[in-house]
Order: sequence, then structure tokens, then C-alpha cells
Amino acid sequence: MTGPLAGIRVIELASIGPGPFCGMVLADHGADVIRVDRPGGSGPLAGPMGRGRRSVVIDLKREEGQEVLLRLVTGANVMIEGFRPGVTERLGVGPAPCLAVNPRLVYGRMTGWGQEGPLAVRAGHDIDYIALAGVLHGIGREGERPVPPLNLVADYGGGGMLLAFGVVAALLEVGRTGRGQVVDAAMVEGAALLAGSLYELRAGGAWSDRRGTNLLDGGAPFYDTYLTADGEAVAVGALEPQFYAALLDGLGLSGESLPDQLDRERWPELRRRLAETFRTRTRDEWAEHFAGTDACVAPVLSMGEAPSHHHLRAREVFTEVAGVTQAGPAPRFSGHPRSVPTPPPRPGQHTDEVMAEAGYDPDQLDHLSGIGVIGRA
Repeated sequence: MTGPLAGIRVIELASIGPGPFCGMVLADHGADVIRVDRPGGSGPLAGPMGRGRRSVVIDLKREEGQEVLLRLVTGANVMIEGFRPGVTERLGVGPAPCLAVNPRLVYGRMTGWGQEGPLAVRAGHDIDYIALAGVLHGIGREGERPVPPLNLVADYGGGGMLLAFGVVAALLEVGRTGRGQVVDAAMVEGAALLAGSLYELRAGGAWSDRRGTNLLDGGAPFYDTYLTADGEAVAVGALEPQFYAALLDGLGLSGESLPDQLDRERWPELRRRLAETFRTRTRDEWAEHFAGTDACVAPVLSMGEAPSHHHLRAREVFTEVAGVTQAGPAPRFSGHPRSVPTPPPRPGQHTDEVMAEAGYDPDQLDHLSGIGVIGRA
């Protein structure tokens, strides 16, 4: 493995959503991520969320399986899990026994509501976490119901990404103090943190709780999307005066008597004029027309189209792993070549290999396999 995390071993208890995302990010940058799959579990994730790992199958509901995991933990730097609070404790592989066998371990925990609090044990999903964090309320058109922003905010930005950051921060402290610790990453907290700039605007009187009326929520006509002649859309982000001037110039409207950019009372009038103009050409015609300008106009591409965009191709933003097109590792490091992700493993594909590294001999592996404690691909 190459990358800034080369030499770091991560035990990842298989889960869904932000947990695998965290494991993917760590693996992308050189960590040796070993995913612990459950017996009889589903096959490997086909896309990026499962890439870059090795896989072992261990039955953690059995005492022998718990002993196997703790033995793997002794040689690891990090363990991450994404279960509800108390689950790994009931399985005998919570923070206390893991840190007892490896005091330098970073134990990363990914939950929706956090390890404590009135909602800690309740089920939830991204949409629930951003709802309580005040984020969902601000997404949507004025007078209409809130619109879910996919599941990017809490699951991946406020969840998996912050857990990865927390793990790396804790690893740095291990290097200074020699002591491991628990990283408690809660998606509701991460979602609230991502909205920090909006809470700042609100505190300064520059953000209204009235959805769809603000500068960055589609309320401003110069920060919105517009339909084009072919039924597609363009995105406009001409916030600063110089970019707004370039937008009007590109649309052929700079000589017209239009409302002032920041005259909120006349925003509906300005929006109608922009919408009428954008309707006169196709999306790709506008993209070509605005190419080379600072009008902050971009075509709204589908996920099927994005990998073919000339800038993204030039940057090699997307790659193909095992026939699946996906975003490549990010960010990039000047001291390391960009890694090439390996395909997702089959559950148990590396059981023998990983357990041999932990000191198990072939007879022990055959015994554990025969009684169903471990699984092999």
C-alpha cells in the first residue's frame, strides 16, 4: 500500500453507509483496511464503498469469534464500527476489551445520534439527522416542503468523512502520547457542523428561516438553476458583482433596465427575465457560450454524463474499478502517486491470509472454519 496512511492497519466491522465510506477513504490513502464480514452476509459491495479492503469472515456472536477479533485488534492501529450504541459491548468487542489488549488503539464509532442522549438508541437515517440539525428546513423552494439533498450531508459529509478525520486526528495523538481513545462520530453533530456558516449568517441577521428566500438556497435569482430549451438545466452561481456582471453580459442583458442585484423586493422580476433568456438555448449551447468566462454558469450533468466532462477527464476525477465507474481517491498528495483502488473483496477472501499474519497456523484455521467461527471465500 502507498499513501500517507501506509503502515496503518484498520479493522472495519462491516456495516452500511458512512462506516464503509470512512473505510474507503482510509484505504484510498494507503491504510490496510480489513473488513470483518458476518457469516452468510451479502456479497461484496460492487462500487467504491467496498474497494481497497481485505475481507475476513468472523462470527462475532460466538465467544471464539470474539477472541479471534481481539487477537486481530492487538496488531491494529484502528477499529471502526457503525452499530447502535451498546451493540459491540454486548458482543464483547466494545472499547474496553479492545483497548485492554491494545492501549494504543483508536476505536472509531459511527452513529446517527451519538453514544448518549435521549435519542441515542433510536433508528434513523440521513434525512432524520439533518431534520433535527436544522439543515433540512433550509433546503427547498419558498412555500413548498423541504427537499432531501440525497443522503450526502449526514451520512457522508457529517458522518463518514468526519469519522475519518477523527481517526487520523486520534492517530496523531497516539504518536505523541502513546495512548489510544474512542472517537464518537455522530451524524447529527456532523450535519450541524457542516451548516456552521449558515448559522453564522443567521446570527448576523443575513439568513432567514423562511425557506427559499436567502442568498444560497435558491432565493437569489443569481444563485439558482434554470431550465434550458431542451428541458435540461444550468446552474448559476454569480454571487460577486464582477461575476454577476459577466452573467448579464453573457446573457445579453447588461444593457437592459434590470433590478439591482441585491434588491430583494424585485428578485421575482429579475428571476423571470433570467429564466426567459435561459430558455432560448440548450444546456450545452449555454455551456459553450459561457466557456472561458467568470459568469459562474455550469451545465447540470447527470451521474451518467459527469465522467465524460472534459475537465473531469483531464483531472482524472473518475476511474473504473472492476467495470464500475466511480470517483477516484481524493484529495491528492504531492509526496505520493495517486493510488489505484483494488476491487471490493469477496466476503472471506482474505481470511486465511489475515489470520496467518495474526499467528494462526493452518490446523487452527481448519478447526475454526470447521466449527463455523470463521468463513473462507
